[in-house]
Amino acid sequence: MNDLPRTNLRILMSADTLGGVWDYALELSVQLSRFGVRTALATMGRPPSAEQRRAAAAIPGLELHESDFRLEWMPDPGDDLELAGEWLLGLERRLRPDIVHLNGYVHATLPWSAPCLVVAHSCVLSWWAAVKKEPAPAEWDAYARRVREALHAAASVVFPTHALLDAMTALYGPLPQAQVIANGRDPQRYRMVEKEALIFSAGRLWDEAKNMAALNAVAPELDWPVIAAGDWQRPDGKGVRPEALHTLGVISASEISSWLSRSGIYALPARYEPFGLSVLEAAMCGCALVLGDIPTLRELWDGAAIFVPPDDHDRLLSALKALICHPGRQRELALAARRRAMTYSAERMGRAYHLLYCRLLQPQTTLSGSSRYEVPCAWATSINR
Repeated sequence: MNDLPRTNLRILMSADTLGGVWDYALELSVQLSRFGVRTALATMGRPPSAEQRRAAAAIPGLELHESDFRLEWMPDPGDDLELAGEWLLGLERRLRPDIVHLNGYVHATLPWSAPCLVVAHSCVLSWWAAVKKEPAPAEWDAYARRVREALHAAASVVFPTHALLDAMTALYGPLPQAQVIANGRDPQRYRMVEKEALIFSAGRLWDEAKNMAALNAVAPELDWPVIAAGDWQRPDGKGVRPEALHTLGVISASEISSWLSRSGIYALPARYEPFGLSVLEAAMCGCALVLGDIPTLRELWDGAAIFVPPDDHDRLLSALKALICHPGRQRELALAARRRAMTYSAERMGRAYHLLYCRLLQPQTTLSGSSRYEVPCAWATSINR
């Protein structure tokens, strides 16, 4: 990054504390700090845990602003969306950021003074189409309207994959201000050690998109134990523990990294995964990947993973058994995944966002139409690909 100039930008960034958006926000904040960018991170969903606060406190230039407003994808958020908007506008008035970076949608329509960037990590409608194989029911119409308005109000919209961009364009209409910037992780935080006879998976175990039911179904027929990290209870407290999996619950990032470094195989037969930070972490740790055959994961890992139809338990079982029985093939896939993972670095992600921020602050340039700026980075491209 030393070849790029430092800036004194200040970013107001929103994030929820419930999943991968939190990890993405902290990783990006670390990279931005190397450019002299200061990030004010406004959290919603639930207050950060003690570990999350410690991780945030370790990042230079990061300020944490906490709330527990309900998120837009939660059923019946009530008045929380409006109250959260008032809180965010108050933060902008007080902090006077150069850029507002929203890791959600609905608040893009607020009367911001700074340019507003939206990052699309997922959405209920695309989740429903992928998981339920049908349109979302009418109860989500208000959500869909708010998301559509937000996507078209933002100065720029960033997607982590072209596949998610395509899916959301089909749902919400053309987005000429769209960019694709792949998520990234710092490879120095992940290491390969001698592998053990373990299959690992991670994520919100209650989320049908992760398809832990498929792993739970095949686990009794495998010679290796299947370990799963993540919460099996929904935010409302409901949920059923997958009995055939060795569930660890919610564990720290360092504990997940330790499990990944030891595990021979990482399995995620997902029905819907807009990017998959856990897959990237597993690849950096040298796990052989067995993934759901869906467009986003194909885009990122084709040629470096085994893909199985998410609902074909026989194919999943056969793929896992084949890797267990053929250590050479397992090592070959693990090395291919690690090589691919090195291209999705946190440094490239930070560089691409920094360039985009700077471009948004040039008033003579627009990101739509014939003068759209294309971020000159291998993992940041315009909609015209």
